[in-house]
Amino acid sequence: MKPKIKNILNLGYWFLMVFLLFIAGLSAMSVFKIPYSPRVFVVQSGSMTPTIKLGSLIFVFPSSQYQKGDIITAKLRPESNIKHPYSTVTHRIVDVEEKDDSIFYITKGDANTTPDFDKRPSDLVLGKVVYIVPFLGYPVGFAKTQTGFIFLIAIPAVIIVYSEFLNIKKEFLKIIKKKKHVSKN
Repeated sequence: MKPKIKNILNLGYWFLMVFLLFIAGLSAMSVFKIPYSPRVFVVQSGSMTPTIKLGSLIFVFPSSQYQKGDIITAKLRPESNIKHPYSTVTHRIVDVEEKDDSIFYITKGDANTTPDFDKRPSDLVLGKVVYIVPFLGYPVGFAKTQTGFIFLIAIPAVIIVYSEFLNIKKEFLKIIKKKKHVSKN
């Protein structure tokens, strides 16, 4: 194989590996619930369109306080999960209510005409959306599925391990060949 083609293939291989590691890292960030650390979510509805498009990746950082106009991600109340297929919602705060030393946020999706029925208690708010990456949510969401895990994590990991095994074997054979050559002299 020509050196230029081999270099291009190697560059493509390493670019693919870095991309897959990046996707794996983003997937891991959204799974591990480390206090006060950023969380990553995939937007799975169009309720925040045009601000946040379907399939976007959002980075959510916890904050000590939230105000009207902030876009927040909050856990749904356990009783709400029966009616809603997702465990979180990302909407804009349209009003803040204080009641009995508790803070509640009234939220609304930018594409929705009315505010959400449920008020969001402050203890269920995971954080404020600070960064949005359009369309990157699709591969991250796919990586979270069993098929995606196999294709984006498991198979590349096996390929890397196999590739490294071949490199170790090649180096080991060079060492043996060198020792045989030295012992003959």
